[in-house]
Amino acid sequence: MCYSAQIEADYDKFVRTYGAIISLKRFVELFWEKRKDGGWTKIPKAMREAFRKPHGEEGFELAKIVAEGDRELEEKLKAEHAAQTERLAKAEAVLASPKPTKKAAEDQRIAKKKIKAAERNLDDLLRREPEPDDSRIYPGSYAPVMIEKDGQRIVVPMRYQCRLPGWDEKLERKYPGTYNARRDKLEETWGKLFGHHHGIMIVTKFYENVSRHKMEGRELRPGEEEENVILEFDPQPPQEMLVACLWNMSPHGDHGTDLFSFAAITDEPPPEVIEAGHDRCIIPIKPEHIDPWLSPDPSNLEAQYAILDDRARPYYAHKLAA
Repeated sequence: MCYSAQIEADYDKFVRTYGAIISLKRFVELFWEKRKDGGWTKIPKAMREAFRKPHGEEGFELAKIVAEGDRELEEKLKAEHAAQTERLAKAEAVLASPKPTKKAAEDQRIAKKKIKAAERNLDDLLRREPEPDDSRIYPGSYAPVMIEKDGQRIVVPMRYQCRLPGWDEKLERKYPGTYNARRDKLEETWGKLFGHHHGIMIVTKFYENVSRHKMEGRELRPGEEEENVILEFDPQPPQEMLVACLWNMSPHGDHGTDLFSFAAITDEPPPEVIEAGHDRCIIPIKPEHIDPWLSPDPSNLEAQYAILDDRARPYYAHKLAA
């Protein structure tokens, strides 16, 4: 599984390097919807920041939505901080009284934790200097995905968790692992999308959950419990990887707005990823395969498998994620 990844959020680069058009209409719809439904933080900070300065009429609308969405989030975080500060004061008053309670001790612990989280999130929201994690996506968050329509490359914001054709929210909750598509299941589970709806996500690094003992190349010690760690995998030499994806559009699938969603295709990993303790890996395709990948012939799936097999092959250096 690809647990998370750092995406390319420089939209000018999509235009300059790949000749793509940015679907501002879809970005406006998504940003507006996420403001309305409380999912603003599902849009990575780097994606929002890219539209803070307006370009053209639709750009002004996007910049306005970004400013208002961030302001609303700031107000929400400040309200949370105030509520937890009050909760902490009440808990500490009880703990200082002749009759301290377990509930007060628990309230104190939770309030301190939530105060720190609110302060951290506020600092992150108000920070203007970019940091690498601003571009990091997780299952359920959104990323720019390049697709092709009528011979033109287009960049559309999509949710990193694909809602398969015919699915609804209830079925999606039952099968939450559709942010990745196994190569050996492309015709079985993903047959309505493979050969039809192909996309590319540009990634600079990716992250995986692994067991510590597997990362260290050993068996569990007697009495040792399995411990999860997160590894950061960096392609060497450093590069932008054109990650092969499948996507779908569910009409009126996100509170009335069309839901665009996608999955990254994964395959058996190279030796260095196996040695680090993980058993899957994303597939970066070569630049010369962009056009045939984005405009597949559903009657010739072998050509698509050939693209996946003739993949880019950087060396994946790894380290514990910060």
